[in-house]
Amino acid sequence: MYILGDIGNTETKIWIVSKKNKILKKITFLSKSVNINQLNILFKKNKIQLNKVEKILFCSVVPSTFQIIKKFLLKKIKLKCLEVKNLNLKSLIKIKVDYKQVGSDRISNAISVMNKKNNFIILDFGTATTFDVLVKDTYYGGIIAPGVRLSLNTLSNKASLIPKIDLKKVNKVIGKNTISAVRSGFFWGYAGLIDNIINLIKKETRNSYKVIITGGFSNLFKDSIKTKASHNQDITIKGLIKISKLIK
Repeated sequence: MYILGDIGNTETKIWIVSKKNKILKKITFLSKSVNINQLNILFKKNKIQLNKVEKILFCSVVPSTFQIIKKFLLKKIKLKCLEVKNLNLKSLIKIKVDYKQVGSDRISNAISVMNKKNNFIILDFGTATTFDVLVKDTYYGGIIAPGVRLSLNTLSNKASLIPKIDLKKVNKVIGKNTISAVRSGFFWGYAGLIDNIINLIKKETRNSYKVIITGGFSNLFKDSIKTKASHNQDITIKGLIKISKLIK
């Protein structure tokens, strides 16, 4: 079996995957609070048989967390703990930008959906809201906008009279109190941002695209934007499974 992981700014997800690409277990924890003792407890609690692991691969945007997990796994298993960025991916995808400037999670997402027939825009609601543009088998570039949760928290932290708010779908634009006004601003503001950026991508590249949305707030926006989009919460792990086949 394989250990495949996605270390994001907020959360880390680790999947235990069989040789036949079946997801056996999934572990999720906060990225920046992890330590070796916590990992030991998590792996024991989930009854992970580390002696049966044959491959370890991560995509990561938090180097310090990756190093902690790498140290833990190296102590338990005599296997290389590999990061997507350190592999030669030329056989899977062409990259038209500075490779070092693209998060390995975004490259994994692109590899997950890539084919030689279609163009894709992958919209990921993570700590940042990212748009990745895939033209046939080429990663063309992307856009990074402020994350929804991060922006909400910043507003409530900086504005004394605005409380912590859970974002929900709203039907009316004009709010009747502070909470409904903020919800409206964020909900309709991000819906407009999404549609506008997608339209600008289409205009600039003169291409049509299949749009895939994923990440934390994807459920909220999947049916609320004007752009037709499909929803895929397993995009990163499917990309990691594809990439893991490169490891001998």
